[in-house]
Amino acid sequence: MTPAARVSAAIALLDDILQGAPAEKALTVWARNNRYAGSGDRAAIRDQVYSALRRLRSAAWAGGAGDAPTGRALMLGLLRQEGEDVDAIFTDARFAPVPLNDAERQMPGTAPEPVALDCPEWLEADLRASLGEDFVPVMTTLRDRAPITLRVNLRKSDPAHAAALLAEEGIATTPNPRAETALSVTDGARRVANSAVYRDGLVELQDAGSQALAQAVPVADDARVLDYCAGGGGKTLALAARVSAQFIAHDAIPARLRDLPDRARRAGVEVRVSDAPAQAGFDVVVADVPCSGSGAWRRQPQAKWDLTPDRLAELTALQSEILDDAARCTAPGGVLAYMTCALLDAENAAQIRAFATRHPNWTVTETRTSRPDADGDGFFLALLRAPAQTA
Repeated sequence: MTPAARVSAAIALLDDILQGAPAEKALTVWARNNRYAGSGDRAAIRDQVYSALRRLRSAAWAGGAGDAPTGRALMLGLLRQEGEDVDAIFTDARFAPVPLNDAERQMPGTAPEPVALDCPEWLEADLRASLGEDFVPVMTTLRDRAPITLRVNLRKSDPAHAAALLAEEGIATTPNPRAETALSVTDGARRVANSAVYRDGLVELQDAGSQALAQAVPVADDARVLDYCAGGGGKTLALAARVSAQFIAHDAIPARLRDLPDRARRAGVEVRVSDAPAQAGFDVVVADVPCSGSGAWRRQPQAKWDLTPDRLAELTALQSEILDDAARCTAPGGVLAYMTCALLDAENAAQIRAFATRHPNWTVTETRTSRPDADGDGFFLALLRAPAQTA
C-alpha cells in the first residue's frame, strides 16, 4: 500500500471508531476484509489510528474540525503535527484521499492548552487537582506511544541472560529503572511474540510500573495469596515468579483468566484459578481494581474519550465495594494491596481515606504513586494491614 492508501484506510477506520466501534475490533475486521494488506501496512495503519486517538482533540484542531472530529480531519491534523507534506497525501490518486478544500487549507491558530494537551474537557479540573505540577508533563506524555516492556521470569532466567538471548533473536533491550525484572524493548518489538525466549516463558510482556507494584507487595513463601481482580493474571504471575506461595487468581469475568493456566505452565509456576474466593484467611489479597485506566491511556486511548462522569462514579463506587469485599478475605494481620492504573485522586488516595474511615482498625502502611513517563505507565498502590484480631 502507498502512504496515501494507508491514510485513506486510517480515515475510514477512525470514522467507524468515532461512531462507537471499539478500536481493536475495527482494526481486526479491517485486516480480515483487506487481506491484500501486508503486515507492514497493517502495523502502519494501526499506528496511525492509535496516534490519532491519543491526540484526538489536538489533531482535530490542527485539521480544522475543532470539537467535531472526523477521520479525515484527524488524519490531516496528525500529519500536520508530524510535519508531513499533506498535499503529497491528499491527491485523489488511486486509493488516496481527495485533495484539501479551501477551508481545510486554512491553518488553525494556537490551540488552548487543554486542547493542545489532549485533555478531556470535563476532566481538566480533576486532573489538574490530582496531578498538580505534573499536569502538563503527564498529559504531554500521554499523547505519545507507551514503551514496550518485558518482565524477566526469575524462575527461569535473570535480566542479563534474558537480554542476551533476546539480542540473539534481533530484539534489543535496556534495563528499565522502575523494576529489577523490567527490560525496555528498544528494537525488534514485533519479534517478541514469536521469539523462543517468550515462548519458553523466560519473559512476559508487562509494563514496568505494573512490575514495580508486584515487587512492592510483601509475600512470604508460606503465604496464601488471592489476586481478587486478576484480569489476565499478569500480577499473579509476577508474584509467583518471586516466591513459592499458594496463589489463587479470581476475576468477576472468568473468561479473562482463560489463558492463565497455560501461561503459568509456560512460566513454570503454580497458580489456581477460582471463581469463588469468598472465604477469608488469605495472608495477602491483591485488589487491582477496575478503574479509569487514565495512567495507561497511551495503550487504550479510546478509553480517554469514552469515560463519562457517570462511568467514573460507577467505577469509584465499585472500587469501594471491592475494597470492602477484599478486606473480608484478608486474614488477621494480613495485607491488602489496593492498586489502580489511574491518575485521579478520587480513585486513589480518596478511596484509601474513605476505607480508613470505614475500617479504623486497619493500618495504611504504605502508598506509592507513579506517573506515566518514558519508562512506564501511571499506577497507585496502597498497602493496608488488617488488625491482628478481627472485631
